[in-house]
Amino acid sequence: MADSGSKIGEDDEVPGRVKEYLCQPCLSKDQETVADKFCSTCNEFQCNDCSNVHNMLAILKSHKLVSVNKADFASISVKMKALDLCDQHQHSFEFFCEDEKKLCCSKCAIVNHRKCHSVVEIEKIAGNITSPISTLGEKLKEAKEAAESVARHIHSSKDQLAQDIKEIHVKIRRMRDEVMKMFADLEDSVNKRAETLQKETLENLTKKQTQNEKDLADVTSCLETIESIFKNGTPVQKYIAEQKMESNVKEECQSLETVNISFQFDETIKLPPLPVTEYVPGQLQLNFHHQGDVNFVYMMIKLTPVSSIDLKKTGDDIDEPFYTGIDFLPDGRLVAVDNKNGKCLVYNEKLEKVGSYQLPYKPFSVVVVSEEEVAITCGNGYNIELLHVSKFNEITARRTCKVTTKYCSICLKDDRQFVVGTYDYPRPVRIVSLTGEEHDFDVNFPNKIYTIDTSACTYIKSSDKVVITDRNKHTVYIYDIKTDTRVVVKDDQIQDPRGAAVGPSDTILLCCRKTNTIVQISQRGQVLSSYKIDIENPFTVCVSRDKSFIVVTSSSVGTTKMQKFKIST
Repeated sequence: MADSGSKIGEDDEVPGRVKEYLCQPCLSKDQETVADKFCSTCNEFQCNDCSNVHNMLAILKSHKLVSVNKADFASISVKMKALDLCDQHQHSFEFFCEDEKKLCCSKCAIVNHRKCHSVVEIEKIAGNITSPISTLGEKLKEAKEAAESVARHIHSSKDQLAQDIKEIHVKIRRMRDEVMKMFADLEDSVNKRAETLQKETLENLTKKQTQNEKDLADVTSCLETIESIFKNGTPVQKYIAEQKMESNVKEECQSLETVNISFQFDETIKLPPLPVTEYVPGQLQLNFHHQGDVNFVYMMIKLTPVSSIDLKKTGDDIDEPFYTGIDFLPDGRLVAVDNKNGKCLVYNEKLEKVGSYQLPYKPFSVVVVSEEEVAITCGNGYNIELLHVSKFNEITARRTCKVTTKYCSICLKDDRQFVVGTYDYPRPVRIVSLTGEEHDFDVNFPNKIYTIDTSACTYIKSSDKVVITDRNKHTVYIYDIKTDTRVVVKDDQIQDPRGAAVGPSDTILLCCRKTNTIVQISQRGQVLSSYKIDIENPFTVCVSRDKSFIVVTSSSVGTTKMQKFKIST
């Protein structure tokens, strides 16, 4: 670090060689100048030009300057500039979590890392650092370039956001103008048609009016004749005259009609009589498009088989075993549930069965809650069972949580809550507490009901994301709970996805039944790797706490297996 004065040639010390230190004020200006002096008051190395400032300013004349060769390096302290402080608690870093590769203060170690296996004091491992300054410098340079790339990306995103907002206004105005033009054209068209109808109707009415006037004149002129007929005519003449007049009057009266004209909107374009606050003819959407990671390389895994066993029917089994749920205990043992035979089982690190417990229901999934407690979902009921698994592989029932929804897959959200996959329910995942209280995520999930064994879920704690597999659509959905957005992952390598688990670097591992593979994808939906395994129809997968092993089970009738793999990169 520049605060302590960089040494030139310290990684290849040769007897007789004099160590040189760089001037720290010059370094702050991206200049490399050999230091001649050390100011114990400023606690920094300086070249002659920079140290001469002490003679120019009265406030600096009391500082103690010595030659670099006479500097007391034991008294030189490094300015950490808050690098040694926890951002959350503002306490000094005292521990390092080797499981999660994170620096911890005393509070972090207690609150966030108490379940981790290896949390060590920094003082005990600090002497093991062997990276030369040049290597650290390269890493810092890479970090700086990455930060600059992120800054450029953020700046570009802000500009793009402003442009998108501007385009929304333009789009709405354009839509308004197009709607107004549509109504103007409609008005013009309807007016022309109305004028045509008016002209045709008026012509008909004028004809009728002319005929009526003629009939009226004829009647008037014939009044004397008719009167004479009725006074002096024969009965036949009177009858003919009467019928003639009644006929003319009836025809005219029967042909009378009232004309009106109106316009009715087609229902497909009729707008409801609501204010725009209640009826919005459109939807504002916020979409996140990831163009790729900025200077970040995901940890692409490799799997090496360690051990494998065939799951066969034993003396007390009713059916062939079908392990629908597995999870690692903190000490490396494995807990599994057999759906067909209603069992909870414990295996050691060599996949040797060391414990078994008969359940009164058909279990479906299992998750390890603590060092000696597991939770199991009931595949045909409304229960979540909690069992105690001792260090001596003894399994006993603890308590039952009564729930109102049918659950299949289950994983931990935090120390007090589960994330559970549902079936026969309109929301694919829910949250259930250790005491059985149920509530939903504040996420706009599609209104789709999954049947049992058509979907599974897992949860990424570090980023608050829920992963849901849809085996019928060969699709994986990654929901960001904080932003209520999702990534839809479809790829030829993802076929009939079943179980899912969180792997190294918080990537997602999927069992793909149709291709007999374990597929690794990033949280942004990028397919990172695909590993062909010697298991037909892989069904469920779990990852050890230290992310160094996975175990996979199959659902193939007659050739059911459970296999353990070592994870490497």
